[in-house]
Amino acid sequence: MILDMLEYYNMKKRLNINVIYSGPIWAEGIEGIGAAIRNMTAFDELSLSVSQSIFSVFVEQMNNMLMYSSEKEVFDLGSKRANAPKGVFVLGSQDKTYFLQSGNVINNDDVEKVKVRLDFLNTLDKKQLREHYKTQIKAENPNTESKGAGLGLIEIARRANAPIEYSFVPFGDGLSFFTMFVTIGGNK
Repeated sequence: MILDMLEYYNMKKRLNINVIYSGPIWAEGIEGIGAAIRNMTAFDELSLSVSQSIFSVFVEQMNNMLMYSSEKEVFDLGSKRANAPKGVFVLGSQDKTYFLQSGNVINNDDVEKVKVRLDFLNTLDKKQLREHYKTQIKAENPNTESKGAGLGLIEIARRANAPIEYSFVPFGDGLSFFTMFVTIGGNK
């Protein structure tokens, strides 16, 4: 077991990974990881805009996993049971450029909808993203299955330095593993 941890530590150091989380997600856990990220950005002496962008993308990625992850961990709380969505989050940096990557299992029925939204957002420049965001705030959400206002991916795209990278890998049983990779900071 010790050798595995040493290998993990060396990999984390080699890849410049600052934060890794894998497991069940709940609001209190998001707050704890968020506090660690705020401290990290303070130690790195980042500009306010870069620090806020990192935190904003972190919150949106975690909320997406919280609301849409199809993989759940069941907790037996004595007289009742609770389901917590599961996901993975990684934050790393190199030369003041930060990357945030999240991953979670989603229903295959949602893959095309997410892909279309991300592809569309990746075609917009910063000004167009700002206008699209304003339009969406005022619009009614036509997706009755959506658990949010539909602004999370737009906010991530607005904060990112480059197009959002993503992938969907078949997971079996009508599910796929969705990964989203976002860069912030460095040269814009």
